[in-house]
Amino acid sequence: MSILDQLRDMTVVVADTGDIQSIEKYRPRDATTNPSLLYKAAQIPKYNSLLRDAIAFAGQGDMAVPERIDACMDKLAVNFGTEILKIIPGRVSTEVDARLSFDTQGTIAKARRLIALYESAGVNRSRILIKTASTWEGIRAAEQLEKEGIHCNLTLLFSFAQAVACADAGVTLISPFVGRIHDWYLQKRGVDAIDPEEDPGISSVVRIYNYYKKHGYATEVMGASFRNSGEIRCLAGCDLLTISPQLLAELDGQDGSLPRRLSPEIAQTQTIAKLDMDEKTFRWQLNEDAMATEKLAEGIRMFAADLNKLIVYMADFMPEDWEMAAFLEQL
Repeated sequence: MSILDQLRDMTVVVADTGDIQSIEKYRPRDATTNPSLLYKAAQIPKYNSLLRDAIAFAGQGDMAVPERIDACMDKLAVNFGTEILKIIPGRVSTEVDARLSFDTQGTIAKARRLIALYESAGVNRSRILIKTASTWEGIRAAEQLEKEGIHCNLTLLFSFAQAVACADAGVTLISPFVGRIHDWYLQKRGVDAIDPEEDPGISSVVRIYNYYKKHGYATEVMGASFRNSGEIRCLAGCDLLTISPQLLAELDGQDGSLPRRLSPEIAQTQTIAKLDMDEKTFRWQLNEDAMATEKLAEGIRMFAADLNKLIVYMADFMPEDWEMAAFLEQL
């Protein structure tokens, strides 16, 4: 068996891509998207019909340009998600606009809108994970959405404080970003490489996983943002791992034995204190973690920038009467 096949026996493999062709090839159970991935996928000519359908949808009714663009971006994300769900048996993650990362009510409203679009396309909400940044405001939004049966994937997660707050809020899933933590420490230490066995990104996920299992939290842990296959091997047994097509191909071509590194049984043997995480404690602990503070802010900026790039790209497909020039100047 390949390393990928062995991994599938102990971990749910998720495709970290918006490219439907790659998802068809590797047949993961779940898939996840974000503005960066959608921007790349939207530039593939075979998906032009999804873009044009989103534009046609947003062209209905009498709306101001900003509202029309929001409707178009929402429908495009749902169009890609719906196509992906025709291929995979599980769930797809769809991200809320990063500019709402500090707006609890705005995030709730956007999530409800995305779910309504999915349901109008015949997709049950049980197959959707709404992604929002692991800010205090994003976590509070997810807490409310979970009560409404809207399941959430808390992303841009870099610190233990974020993970504890997410679990206390009862979110369905978290996505700790292994690779971006790795990148920060490479730069901080001034080195070219870090052994996966000593990688701070790996250590972060292991700590979170063991804490959740030790204290009986239902929140799933999905390691994300990998830089190499060695990082993935070190997290064999994690609830889920979301992996790029390039690394899926690499794992599929590797032979040998893959030992399980994480399990609920291992977690139960450890002594791990349970923490109380109120807003004051959350904000202080996040502030004290320079890496997490910097990477969270950077990640929000990057997702917002890639959404703007997607809007600029799609402007070439939009009708002239939308008068996009003035709107684009404001991005």
